[in-house]
Amino acid sequence: MRLFDDTEKAFALKTDSELERAYFLFKMIANEPLVRIGTAVTNFAIKAHLPVDGLIRSTVFDHFCGGVTEEDCMPVVNKMFSKGVCSVLDYSVEGKEAEEQFDAALEKTIKLFDFVKERQAIPFAVFKPTGFGRFYLYEKLGEGKELTAKEQEEWGRVVARFDKVCAKAKEMDVRLLIDGEESWMQDAADALIEDMMKKYNTEKAIVFNTLQLYRWDRMDYLKVLHQKAIEGNFYVGLKLVRGAYMEKENFRAEEKGYKSPICESKQATDENFDAGVRYMLDNLDKFSLFAGTHNEESSALIIQIMESKDILRNNSNIWFGQLYGMSDHISYNLSANGYNVAKYLPFGPVRDVMPYLIRRAEENTSVAGQTSRELDLIKQERKRRKI
Repeated sequence: MRLFDDTEKAFALKTDSELERAYFLFKMIANEPLVRIGTAVTNFAIKAHLPVDGLIRSTVFDHFCGGVTEEDCMPVVNKMFSKGVCSVLDYSVEGKEAEEQFDAALEKTIKLFDFVKERQAIPFAVFKPTGFGRFYLYEKLGEGKELTAKEQEEWGRVVARFDKVCAKAKEMDVRLLIDGEESWMQDAADALIEDMMKKYNTEKAIVFNTLQLYRWDRMDYLKVLHQKAIEGNFYVGLKLVRGAYMEKENFRAEEKGYKSPICESKQATDENFDAGVRYMLDNLDKFSLFAGTHNEESSALIIQIMESKDILRNNSNIWFGQLYGMSDHISYNLSANGYNVAKYLPFGPVRDVMPYLIRRAEENTSVAGQTSRELDLIKQERKRRKI
C-alpha cells in the first residue's frame, strides 16, 4: 500500500548512524545460520558472565529496547510522541519461577501505572500471565486437573495479583494489555482474564486479552466471548496478533500426538487474522481492538473497513500496534495520517531482557518476508539520504 512507502516519514527520527545500525542488524537477522550462532555465543557469554553488556546495549538492545529502566525510556517515549506515536512500556523480563519474583513483577507493573499517570504518550500498560504465576499452574488448570491444597493457595495469589493490577488500571483509567502465551497454558489465563473483564470492563474496555490468530480455534473463541459480553453486560478488549510460538506449538503437538493448534498455512493465518479484525469492527459497540500487526495488507484492511463504516481515524476503540525497532514504515505513516498507534517498548536489565531479544531475532528469521521488507525500506532511505 502506497501509504506505507514514505521512508522519509518512517525514519524521520533515526539519525544516519541509527539507520546504519538498523541496516546492519536486519542484514544479520536475514541470515538464519548467523542468528543461531549469534544466539549460542550470546547465551554462552551471559552464562559465563563475560563483559558483553556494553556491546549488546549499543547494538541489538538499543535498537529493540527503550532502556534499562522506565526513566531510561522517557527520551525514546517523548521522541516517538513528537510524531504522534504512543508507547506501551513492556518490562520484558521472562522465565521467572519464584513467588518473590512474581511479587516483584506485580510491583513493577503497579509502579508503571504511577509512572504513566498524566503521560498522554503512554496510554497502555502490559504484563504476561506467567509474569504473575508459574506456567505449571496455568497448564494444570487448563488440562482440567485438580490442584493440591498448596497449589490452590498459590493460584489464589496469582488471582490476587491479576485483581490488584486490573483494579489499578481501572482506577487510573489506563488500558491494560495481557499478553498471550503457549496454547497449553492459555485456557486458564483466558478464564481468569474473562473474570477480570466482567469485573472491570463495566463501562468500557480496560482489561485486554490477546488472541493469537495463528491458532485455528480462536475465531470460535472470539464469537463465544462476544456472546458472553452481551449476556454479562461487559466490554471486551482484545489485542489481535498472529502469534509468537509457532515452532514450539508444532513441535509439542507432534511430540505428544495431538492435532497442532496452528493454522495449516501462512495464508490460513492471514485469513484468520483478517476475519478477527472484520468481526470486531462489525461489533465495535462491545469491542475495543488493539491490532498488533506488522502486516501491511492487514493494516490496509483495517483502514478500508474504517472508511467504509465512517469510523473516525482517531476512534479510541481502535489502535494499531507494532514493536519498537520494527515496521516504522507502518507506525509513523499511520500516525501521520491521524490513526492511533502505539509501539511496544521493551525495557529491563540488559541480561534479563536477552531471552526476549533472542526470541525476537528468531521470530524475524522465520518470517523472511518481514526482514527483507525492512531491509528494502532501509536501503531506500539510505539512498534518499545519499548515505
